[in-house]
Amino acid sequence: MDGVTLQNRTDTKFIFNINKLSEILESVINNYKILEINSERILNYKTQYFDTKNYDLYLNHQNTKLNRYKIRQREYLISNISFFEIKFKSNKERTIKKRIKTSGLENHITPIFEEFIKKNSPYNGTEFTASIINSFSRITLVHNTDFERITIDVDLKFEKENNSIELPFLVIVEVKREGYAKSDFINILKENKIYSQGMSKYSVGTLLLNKNLKYNNFKEKLLKLKKIAQNDKFDSIFNRN
Repeated sequence: MDGVTLQNRTDTKFIFNINKLSEILESVINNYKILEINSERILNYKTQYFDTKNYDLYLNHQNTKLNRYKIRQREYLISNISFFEIKFKSNKERTIKKRIKTSGLENHITPIFEEFIKKNSPYNGTEFTASIINSFSRITLVHNTDFERITIDVDLKFEKENNSIELPFLVIVEVKREGYAKSDFINILKENKIYSQGMSKYSVGTLLLNKNLKYNNFKEKLLKLKKIAQNDKFDSIFNRN
């Protein structure tokens, strides 16, 4: 893991129904190692996102603005470690992440966070407040020989105040590598007719918990998620009237 931190990288995302996951993992078992911590291979994460009162960071994504940011604090529950992070997506499709270690999740921007935002983004930090909380479980794979890391997220849950939404059917795979080098995992996904599909957990969670937000450019995403769900009980989550 220390050799594939990939803080400056290319990300390629895929989304599909969880009923396909076991077969895909079996197909790549000889090419990847799996991260294990304290005898656990499915690790739990919790993320507090921050945005402006007008949801500027969400709207930048919705409006397909290039050079956009996410600001969050993530807790790695099994190891009791947390980081405050600024994630930058450049107009050249590069993902650059900067972070500082913290102690537990905060529901507000502390002076240390504010200074970090000023130093590493075009924002001053004072305009940000706690937005949504996202929790999920993650499997992490590292290629045996290539400079590549795979994250597989399941059991997604989004929370805001007293409202919450769960997406137990969804798998989000992210292939993290230098540039666009070959990927055994992507080849297996293609064999299963699963193709790259952008998916921002923050943007989708924010949209699902705030139905009054602009979402024109996310209509196709909602339809895709509805199709992946394969279950009518989730229709009300994705419908917009």
